[in-house]
Amino acid sequence: MIPELSATTTDERGRPTERLAARRSLGGLAARTAGELPALLAGVVVLFLLAAVAAPQWLAPADPLAIDPAAAFQGPGPGHWLGTDESGRDLYSRVVFGARESLTIGAAATAIGLALALLLGLPAGLTAGRARRTRWLDTVIGRVLEVLFALPGLLLALVFIALAGPGLVTTVVAVGLSTAPGYARIIRGQVMRLRDSAMVEAARVLGRSPGQILLRHLLPNALGPVLVLATLGVGQAVVWASALSFLGLGTPPPAPEWGAMLSAGRTYLQLAWWMTVFPGLAIVLVAASATVLGRWLQRRTEGLR
Repeated sequence: MIPELSATTTDERGRPTERLAARRSLGGLAARTAGELPALLAGVVVLFLLAAVAAPQWLAPADPLAIDPAAAFQGPGPGHWLGTDESGRDLYSRVVFGARESLTIGAAATAIGLALALLLGLPAGLTAGRARRTRWLDTVIGRVLEVLFALPGLLLALVFIALAGPGLVTTVVAVGLSTAPGYARIIRGQVMRLRDSAMVEAARVLGRSPGQILLRHLLPNALGPVLVLATLGVGQAVVWASALSFLGLGTPPPAPEWGAMLSAGRTYLQLAWWMTVFPGLAIVLVAASATVLGRWLQRRTEGLR
């Protein structure tokens, strides 16, 4: 047989050519970078969590609400690392303290979405395809989910805020409500897959009660993949909550919330670009970190199955 000719295999002595060696080195660099990226992003998430939960005053040099009119619109520099806003407030301190507002909204909205999804997806999965006297419940829940899916998530949040009024609590509930349908459909599918599995059949043979089967077998195995996806949902919830605050429907000013800071900075975009750029970078960094970490966890859990 005639060997396949290639310009990037080996030379006449069987040594790799320069192009193949370069390709191998780039592949090794990409593999190392892919392995280090989750750890790097995990460090970013931990840093933001420290600013949000533990003690933001350890990282921020000034009071985020302290006004200094004489220092208004100062650019990034030694005195103010990220500059100041129109009232002379230190922008770096406001971004650090804003992590508490934005991440709290994102985490609370994701928790509400998971709770609502559990209330909808669990009974739907248990009754789907069963006897006619109980199958109606899955039909009703399915129609409710279809109606919710028909509206885009952010539009659904806007409709809820229009009915309930703007505010922090309303924003959290609105974002959680908009994320619930996707989680509910996943939980329904997981419960349908597990309820007739060999694991559940073995538990029935051993005399376990329906409540024990539900708590020990169905719920832990059904919620596992959803909790991994919830990591992605936190980043999405932060973006949606920031969008609502940008529109003036979320946390009211002068609270250091990233979306509200974006809204305040757009008026002075040509004069003080840093008022918009740095809060926007914080939103992008948190959303990207949560997304990449969620994908990494998803691949790890799929590899363990």
